[in-house]
Amino acid sequence: MKVSHLGRSAAVLAIGSLALTACGSDNATGEGSGSAETSAAGAGVSGTLTGIGASSQQAAMTAWQNGFQGANPEAQVQYSPDGSGAGREAFTAGGADFAGTDAYLDDEEYEASQEVCGPDGGFHIPAYISPIAVAFNLPGVDTVNMDGETIAQVFTGEITEWNDPAIAELNPDADLPDTAITVVHRNDESGTTENFQEYLAAAAPEVWTEEVSGNWPSQWAAENNKGTAGVVQSTNATEGAITYADASAVGDLGTVAVGVGEEFVNYSPEAASTAVESSTPVEGRAEYDMAMNLERDTTASGAYPIVLVSYHLFCSQYDSQETADLAKAFGEYVISEDGQQTAADAAGSAPMSESLRTQAQEALDQITVAG
Repeated sequence: MKVSHLGRSAAVLAIGSLALTACGSDNATGEGSGSAETSAAGAGVSGTLTGIGASSQQAAMTAWQNGFQGANPEAQVQYSPDGSGAGREAFTAGGADFAGTDAYLDDEEYEASQEVCGPDGGFHIPAYISPIAVAFNLPGVDTVNMDGETIAQVFTGEITEWNDPAIAELNPDADLPDTAITVVHRNDESGTTENFQEYLAAAAPEVWTEEVSGNWPSQWAAENNKGTAGVVQSTNATEGAITYADASAVGDLGTVAVGVGEEFVNYSPEAASTAVESSTPVEGRAEYDMAMNLERDTTASGAYPIVLVSYHLFCSQYDSQETADLAKAFGEYVISEDGQQTAADAAGSAPMSESLRTQAQEALDQITVAG
């Protein structure tokens, strides 16, 4: 990865609701120029674009589908929220035109993507940035303070009651019951799970000793369900339950304020963006790839470190002009000011900053047709 890209990436991660009309071409071969909004509304793309992947994106994806298809009535975007792992698997096998994933391709997956996407392989656009809430069902309690070690002890089963001294010490003014804690985790391969484990491994390495994975460790198996909606449903149905899920989906559940430095930080798009600002690019990928490594043990004031950067995976080369045009046009709509605000309204995500959107447009400009 070139130094110039590293420098750009270090500067692009201030997430906020900043207005920008992204510059780029209206076709997948890089000829001509226009805005992302123009591409979505006036490119005249048609056909069907198929995606599979992260359930965390579901609310945002529905909003993007409606917005894009409203502007392009002859185009259709299909998306199956089967989980990040299923999305990456389908994409690298050539079974999906794009994928949604809460975890970037590992080296083996990236090599597989080169077989279907050309020598530069698949590339990541950070389409959806959102906090992962640690959410619980405890009637009468809306917020509980926990630091990384305490969260890890809860999810490994070391802490089993809500009034455990480790929790009570961090919440001196709270009236915590002796209700049993029921951990609810994902039972499918999930980028949300991987992001949550990355936080636990960084914030409490002496407690969370398992290797980070998109699957929940069998030694700490507990109540479980499939997908974001599944774990939220199980938590809502069980008094004392606790889970981790994209913040857009937790509804009326109580949530944990996470210990960062000397303070406890509630989740919010702004707090998630503060944590993302310290990320660094993943090495060994195409120059324009935007996969990020996050600093999970940040002590930055106001940062919420359990953050999810959910990507859209596109091919750098597609077999047909129609698919290439569709992929680029949809990608440009997603990163546009309108697309990002639509997602924020639907899912509470953090809209891209101007500089991040500029870099995303540069990446989408690389889409070409094979041959």
